Amino acid sequence: MKKILFILLLLSLFVSGCTESDTSQKVESGDYISVNYTGSLDDGTVFDTSIEEVAKAEDVYNPYRTYEPLSFTAGAGQMIKGFDDAVIGMSVGDEKTVTIPSEEAYGAYCPELLIPLSIDDFQAVNITPVIGQKVTYQGQVGTIVNISDKNVTIDCNHNLAGNDLTFTIELVSIEKA
Repeated sequence: MKKILFILLLLSLFVSGCTESDTSQKVESGDYISVNYTGSLDDGTVFDTSIEEVAKAEDVYNPYRTYEPLSFTAGAGQMIKGFDDAVIGMSVGDEKTVTIPSEEAYGAYCPELLIPLSIDDFQAVNITPVIGQKVTYQGQVGTIVNISDKNVTIDCNHNLAGNDLTFTIELVSIEKA
């Protein structure tokens, strides 16, 4: 009986030792990782999260979305630069909060991307413009932000352009490259 307990103790130490070395791996460029995250603006307004409870609490819940960790290849340019840079060096279970300047997120707000179009252009294709409506113009997606008697103004800036973004990131898993 003592021999069996001793063997079980050795096995549990061995297994826990293996687990510790796996979780001490750090994210490197090229690793496939999964993270939970919450993104907010300077005023604390949450604009996105991978966590359903947070989405509900912050009134950004979308019932058509699947709330699960975000998976991507670190350093491959699949994420905004500041987010990509933030995960490098993290280990499974690590959580950090980073503020990403607009230049490393969606860039500065560019007034040149406010495009005035004739209201006749919309009427010619049987579209009644509505403020907030998404439209595509010359390959760019924009949002209608102003309507006058003669013109419709489309804003082709990303809706987070010009904002510094704060993310709380928790590393869930790493698959080494």
